[in-house]
Amino acid sequence: MNKKLYVGNLTHNVTEDDLKANFSQCGNIVSLNIIRDKFSGQSKGFGFVEMETEEAAQEAIKKFSGGQLDGNTIVVNEAKPKKDTGGSGPRRFGGGGGGYRGGGRRY
Repeated sequence: MNKKLYVGNLTHNVTEDDLKANFSQCGNIVSLNIIRDKFSGQSKGFGFVEMETEEAAQEAIKKFSGGQLDGNTIVVNEAKPKKDTGGSGPRRFGGGGGGYRGGGRRY
């Protein structure tokens, strides 16, 4: 079973190649990516590394969490599933007739 790791507190200079060079010491990497701002392309300071085995993931956590990368102390732990922010919550702005503005048409 593959194991996805969260890697946080990365500097803006850290690249995917940097992560690959470090984490490949613990085992095979299935995938990795640094999360970037969609407009500027600049790193948001965190990313994900998916290791091939649970053992490799645990070794990477032990080896790298609290370690230094490009001058920052990084955080490495198991990635948590993304929370569903779905659209089922209450609507607060606009939409529909009436609601917050008293309804009725103005001619």
